[in-house]
Amino acid sequence: MEYDRQKRIVRGWIVFFIIGLVLSGATAFALESELNWLLAHWPGRADSALHYWVLKVYDALQDMNARYPFLAYGYDWLAFAHLVIAVVFIGVYRDPVRNKWILGFGMIACVMVFPLAWIAGAVRGIPVYWRLIDCSFGVIGIVPLFICYRKVVWMEKMGAPLP
Repeated sequence: MEYDRQKRIVRGWIVFFIIGLVLSGATAFALESELNWLLAHWPGRADSALHYWVLKVYDALQDMNARYPFLAYGYDWLAFAHLVIAVVFIGVYRDPVRNKWILGFGMIACVMVFPLAWIAGAVRGIPVYWRLIDCSFGVIGIVPLFICYRKVVWMEKMGAPLP
């Protein structure tokens, strides 16, 4: 009974994680349109550093899409990678104990967000506050994966219930 309850909890967190990956991937397909909408509905001060950065990114995307639309293909691949990684986590949904390694892979990927954000972000001139936002995805992602991992370790020790 407890085993089944833990499995349901793991499945719930994995569905949450998969939805997060799909949504974050899907947003990479239409960045210019999304930023245009965000700027038109900006919730904060229009003279803030964040507003200035989003406007700068929007202007660059608009210029890139007008002059070099083929560069957006990289964003398409970024989106595709998110979708493919989301599919991998279906393995945890189906059989958490057997596919525990996927949780380890996901947690490692979440930790790897930090050096990428700080090293590549510095090289590319990304503001510190934006790198912190990027790092938050690693933090947000690792929490449900760690919860699942702990539960799967418990499930592994208890063994599958008899039918």
